[in-house]
Amino acid sequence: MVFYNALLAFVLMAICYAVGEWIATATKAWVPSVFASAILYLFGYWTFFPKTIGTDSGLVPFAATVAMMLLIVHIGTIISVKHLLEQWKTIVVCLAGLAGMVLFSWYLAPMFMDKTLMIAGLPPLTGGIVAATTMQMAAHAKGLEVAATFAVTIYCVQGFAGYPLTAIMLHKFGNKELAKLRSGEIVLTEEQKEANRQIGMTVVNDDSKVKKLLPRVPDKYNTPVFMLCKLGLVAWFASLAGQLKFGSVVISPAIWALVFGVIFCAVGFLDTNILNRANSYWISMFALMMIVFDGLKNLTPAMLKSIIGPMVILIVIGVVGMAVFSFIIAKVFKMSFYLAFANGLTALYGFPADAIISESTCEALSDDPDEVNYLMSKIFPSMIVGGFTTVTITSVFLAGIFATLL
Repeated sequence: MVFYNALLAFVLMAICYAVGEWIATATKAWVPSVFASAILYLFGYWTFFPKTIGTDSGLVPFAATVAMMLLIVHIGTIISVKHLLEQWKTIVVCLAGLAGMVLFSWYLAPMFMDKTLMIAGLPPLTGGIVAATTMQMAAHAKGLEVAATFAVTIYCVQGFAGYPLTAIMLHKFGNKELAKLRSGEIVLTEEQKEANRQIGMTVVNDDSKVKKLLPRVPDKYNTPVFMLCKLGLVAWFASLAGQLKFGSVVISPAIWALVFGVIFCAVGFLDTNILNRANSYWISMFALMMIVFDGLKNLTPAMLKSIIGPMVILIVIGVVGMAVFSFIIAKVFKMSFYLAFANGLTALYGFPADAIISESTCEALSDDPDEVNYLMSKIFPSMIVGGFTTVTITSVFLAGIFATLL
């Protein structure tokens, strides 16, 4: 009898993810669920997990083709136009943090490691799989096999630095905000509480009284599948927009998906918090996180051991540079260094881990729904915009530049 099939693959992936959530709950998110789960998945790949388990479970194909775009559009339905426009500081903060990471790495890292490895590893450190793949291919083309491996390995392990550091920063920021709220320094009006509830991802609010341009679909016709249909239609529009060229510039479909989510929700075509209303949020998020963890399957113990020294050096120097520049820009903007640094750290993992860490941290800091929603309003929009700024946009440009320097 063959015991292993798609269902067992699904169960094994779910166990690792659930245990990670339990650990995060037990530690009040000081150990983020994504960090704990990543350790478990890595152990699984190093022992008995087939390398194809993510694909076998059906989760990775679903996430790569459908879930990712649906989730990003969904994020747009819980961030208002006002919140999105307010995030210009986040974009500047993230760019400053990345500038610090690049400058510190460029001038200091070669003192302790081979410069070729630094060039190959820096773009993946500032972003995601596109940057890592770009540098890997460029290194292969030059016959630099160690550098090619280094680029991929940096991409695989950078989250192990980013997850706990972000959790610490968000805890520090969140506790300070709660202290202001509980002391009466900050007083929330009923209107503010209602606005904050929109961002509380696990809370489905009654927004039937909110006037929008398009008429509201009666509840008996606005079924979960119909909501998913509308969500898919907007995601499809975003995918088409992602094919447009503005000169030589192509805007990522993910950026279009976020913007379209905000716009179509504002006019009333999409429901607020739509995936939760359709009872589909967590299966989509679970599937999408499998893409992140699937990236660990090629990280062997031998690979990690051979380049762990330069990798640690580059990560430490880069993160210190980011922290220094984040501190400076936070002073200029008179904002919290903890939040500014956390925004920059999204470069080490991006979406959807930024959403998971933000939500789990807010829920761990308080049991009061109004306090949780208040923290979400302060943390969630900036972390999402930060992740798109660092991983989706900036890292791709950096990879294009650094690929010519090998």
